[in-house]
Amino acid sequence: MVSVGRHENITLLSYSEVESVSGYVGNFTVRVRRKPRYVDENTCTGCGTCVEKCPWKKIPSEFDLGLGNRPAIYFPFAQAVPRVPVIDTQNCAYFQKGKCRACEKFCLTGSINFEQKEEILDLDVGAIILATGFKDFEARRIQQYGYGELENVLTSMELERLINTGGPTIGEVRLKDGRKPESIAIIHCVGSRNTDYHEYCSRVCCMYSLKLAQLVRDYVGAEVHEYYRDMRSFGKGYEAFYKRVEHAGVHFARFDQDTPAGGLHVSRHNGQLKVSTTDLYTGQPSELLVDMVVLSTGIEPQADAAHVAQTFSISRGPDGFFLEKHPKLAPVETTTDGVYLAGACQGPKDIPDSVAQGGAAASVALSLMDAGHVTLEPFTTYIDQSKCGGCRTCEGLCPYHAIEMVTLDNRMVAYVNEVLCKGCGACAAACPAQAAIQNGFTQDQILAEIDGILSLLKSPSFIQAEEVS
Repeated sequence: MVSVGRHENITLLSYSEVESVSGYVGNFTVRVRRKPRYVDENTCTGCGTCVEKCPWKKIPSEFDLGLGNRPAIYFPFAQAVPRVPVIDTQNCAYFQKGKCRACEKFCLTGSINFEQKEEILDLDVGAIILATGFKDFEARRIQQYGYGELENVLTSMELERLINTGGPTIGEVRLKDGRKPESIAIIHCVGSRNTDYHEYCSRVCCMYSLKLAQLVRDYVGAEVHEYYRDMRSFGKGYEAFYKRVEHAGVHFARFDQDTPAGGLHVSRHNGQLKVSTTDLYTGQPSELLVDMVVLSTGIEPQADAAHVAQTFSISRGPDGFFLEKHPKLAPVETTTDGVYLAGACQGPKDIPDSVAQGGAAASVALSLMDAGHVTLEPFTTYIDQSKCGGCRTCEGLCPYHAIEMVTLDNRMVAYVNEVLCKGCGACAAACPAQAAIQNGFTQDQILAEIDGILSLLKSPSFIQAEEVS
C-alpha cells in the first residue's frame, strides 16, 4: 500500500464514494464525491500528534470492533494509506458544541481545517476494476450461539484483534472477569452452508480457524476444541497446516447443524459456556464446558452490493455477489465491457486467490488500453427510425442503458448505442411498432431458417435416415 501511495501514476482517492457512472468502455465518466476529512492531505505528515492530544477518547473503535476506544480525530485503521487522520463530526466537541479545537492548536503543520467542504470530481477513465470486498456475517442472527447475549462468546475477528499485539489489549486474551481462558471452543460454518442463511461455503473459515487455534495454543496456552462440519483445507500447503495444528494438541469434533436434534447450541452453565451438540457418528448427545466460544463467521456481499451493481450496470448471482461474464472463459470480466472484478466481491476467496484475480483484472484492463480499439458483438440491435413512434418502451426495458431518445426531423425517436448493446433482444421483442431490429435475427432471417429446417425434414435422405433408425 505504501508503494501504491507513492507511485506517480496512481492517485488514491480515499474517504470517497462513487456517485454515478456513465458512458461505455474506453469512455467512462465517473463522478466521485470526496467527503471532508477536515485535515489537509497535502500538508499533513501523519505524525499523530492531533490524535494523541484529542481529549475525547472514549469512542468505540470500529477497527477494533468496539473492543477498544479511539479519539474523535483518528486514523481509520492501523496501516491507513495515506496516513492522514479524519475527524468524526458526530463525536467532535467543536462540531457538536463549538468548543475545543485542541487538534488544531497542537498541529505543527497547520493541517486542521474545520471549514473543509466535500468535493465532486468527474473522472474520465477507460476501464474500471471493482474490488469492493466483503463483509462478515452478523453472528447475532443465529441466536442458538448466544452471541451478544452470553459473555465470552466472540467472533473470529474479535479474537483476531484481541490476540494481535497492536490490538486494544496488546495481545492479551482475557475473559470478561479478567481471567485468562483455559479452554476455547471454535465453531465453524457460522452463517455458511446453511439453508437458513447462505448455502455456499465461505472457503476461508476453516483455515483462519486453524490459524487462530495455532495462535491460541502458542500465545494463550489454552486448550482448543474445533467444531467443524467438513474440513476444507483446499489450498497449497493447507492440508499440511491442518495436520500440524492437529499434532499440536487441538481437539476436533465434527457436527452437522442440519441434524434433527438441532445442530449445535451454546448456553451458560455454572459460570462457563456449555457447547451442546450431537456426535455425528454415534448420534449421541455431547456436551463440553469451555471458558470462551469463538464463532467463525462466513463471508457475505457488502450491504450496498445491489446499489453498486446498479451503478456500474453489472449483474449479481443468486448469492448476491457480483457475477462474472463466464466462470471459466472470462472470470474477471462482467457483461458490461470495460468493467472487471477482483477479489471477494465476485465470491468468497482467500488471499492468494484474491491476489491472483487482482493481477488478472489488471492485465485484462491493460490489454484493453494497449489494443486501442474494442471488438463488438455482431448481434446488436438497431432502430428503424422511420417506424419508431417515440413510445420509449425499449428505453425502459434495456438492462444495459444502451437506448436513448434523440431528436430526428422534429420528433423523438430511439437510438441504440451499439457499444453498450449486448444483443439480448428485449427491445426487439417488446417494440409495438417493430422498429427495434436485432442483427442476425430479423423476421426474414428467422423465417428463412424455418424454411430451411422444413425443407430438410422433407428431403428423401432425411426420411430414409428416419426409417433406418
